[in-house]
Amino acid sequence: MNASPSQPHPAEWTETRGLVSAVERDLPAGRHQFHKEQMMARIREELRTAPAAPAVPVRRNPFLRRAVLLPALACALAGAVVGGLALSGSGDSGAGLATGPALTTRIGAVDARGAEPLLDHISLAAADTSEPGVRDDQFLYIASKVASTYPKTVDDKTTVVSEKLHSRQVWQSPDGRDGWLIEPGNTGKDGITLAGPNPLSSAYDRLVTLPTDPAALLRKIYQESDAVRDPEVPRDQAAFVAIGDLLTESYPPPKLTAALYKAAAEIPGVVAVDDAVDAVGRHGVAIARLDEQSGQRTEWIFDRKTYAFLGERNVQVEPSDTFKKGTVTFTVAITRRAVVDEMKEVPGEVG
Repeated sequence: MNASPSQPHPAEWTETRGLVSAVERDLPAGRHQFHKEQMMARIREELRTAPAAPAVPVRRNPFLRRAVLLPALACALAGAVVGGLALSGSGDSGAGLATGPALTTRIGAVDARGAEPLLDHISLAAADTSEPGVRDDQFLYIASKVASTYPKTVDDKTTVVSEKLHSRQVWQSPDGRDGWLIEPGNTGKDGITLAGPNPLSSAYDRLVTLPTDPAALLRKIYQESDAVRDPEVPRDQAAFVAIGDLLTESYPPPKLTAALYKAAAEIPGVVAVDDAVDAVGRHGVAIARLDEQSGQRTEWIFDRKTYAFLGERNVQVEPSDTFKKGTVTFTVAITRRAVVDEMKEVPGEVG
């Protein structure tokens, strides 16, 4: 995420493509292009297999879904996924290049019939949540802990390595035109701007305009994800991914959040998982879907009692040429969401 990356022209993002941005543009302006450029740089480095300095680590940000945008690379670069860290990697704060052993986890059991009743409970809990209003001059603050796993080649030898679990803080203006990111290891200690000329369609101001009728919302999700997905990616998987994007580093109003869960219940292949662990070690139940191309299962993790959204992870449930069964290729735990009055203000921090 550099300060002035190349960006699409505003004409490319019409009102009828609102959720396209949920896949490609849910990040503040330029984030998608920044990650894409980093990913391509790492691909070139991996292909060269040269013993040069390693590329900047690329993890899958919740709003950049390789499974939708770059499916041909899904197996080779599945190190952009979300998972849980009561695993076998380091849990220290601080990022940097991935140097630790691959994160692994126990794979939870699937209940194909349990998704709908579980999502009913989750939806009711979400609808009952009270969220503060957001003024135009305020910022949405989202703090998380993240880590990723990916293949790294040095001197013709490829090993699967993981980042340390590290902090990520994002500030977003309601219109999506301004923001800031601090992610040690991937940004300097002071962070980088997310400001850009184009508003985010997943910004708060856009989210409040989306339909809260689950059927209408799901139709829109399919329409918009179809517009950007690679033809090789099944549309049901793309739709599930698009909903997950809106649940993570975003601030959907309670009624919309409830509708998203109801919509997810209608996607074929969605299942319940009896146990999943988020990035900070919190156990919960999960709603998940298997990407049959990569053999990875995306899991949305919820508190067992309150059904609050905890985070997301991707787990390799079928062995691939790159990852062993049980590898967690990406993990994120949401630790705080709040409305603040100023950019870089941390809730509860005394100035």
